[in-house]
Amino acid sequence: PLIAETGGQNAFVVDSSALPEQVVDDVVQSAFYSAGQRCSAARLLFVQDDVADCILTMIKGAVEMLEIGDPLNISTDIGPVIDHDALDLLKQHESLLKRFAKKIAQAPLSPQQKAKGTFFAPVVYEIEHLSQLKKEVFGPILHVIRYASSQLDNVIQDINQSGYGLTFGIHSRIQSRYHQLARNIHAGNCYVNRSITGAVVGVQPFGGRGLSGTGPKAGGPHYLHAFVHEKTITINTTAIGGNTSLVGLDEDDV
Repeated sequence: PLIAETGGQNAFVVDSSALPEQVVDDVVQSAFYSAGQRCSAARLLFVQDDVADCILTMIKGAVEMLEIGDPLNISTDIGPVIDHDALDLLKQHESLLKRFAKKIAQAPLSPQQKAKGTFFAPVVYEIEHLSQLKKEVFGPILHVIRYASSQLDNVIQDINQSGYGLTFGIHSRIQSRYHQLARNIHAGNCYVNRSITGAVVGVQPFGGRGLSGTGPKAGGPHYLHAFVHEKTITINTTAIGGNTSLVGLDEDDV
């Protein structure tokens, strides 16, 4: 059996009612911890334009305080990406972003780190539309898109049309709004007012849909069944002289 879970264009949607400090903490953690190399890591931040400037200023300050280095050091926030191939892909994507996107923030990276290892400085770019991203980029790059409150349905449509459906985050203190978003977004896991990484087995069964996976959710009630090999045995009783008419008889007929 194929039981697969892959990555995705995992998005946060933040409205004007959200608590900015909580948004910044959860977005930075979801986008950049583990060097952004979690399948559930945040790749997109849709932020309502009424609060965008404030939140992006705070994200900029938080990103510039990140410490990149050896994960064995207790002071390190972000370690290296997995290998040189991953690093090259991230560099290529950032070169592409520089052509049309606006850089919001980037974590400091020393010349020594650039020359040695596979360190990539977490970076935030603002783009105009989700269609500018053709595929998932697996690493610490966060793409920001502003939206007007009247465009929320368009945001939902754009996210769903990406084809991915792994994780999704909502930051809002309006109950009807986060229920609307969670109900209409095609994602396996939706998180409200928290980070979108770190699913707990048995608490948040984990899995996606579309380009982000298939089959049962890991840690869910049907997960173990997927590993069982089913077998059926069918016997033609008449081939060995059996009388099939006896099978349907009631006790009174015998």
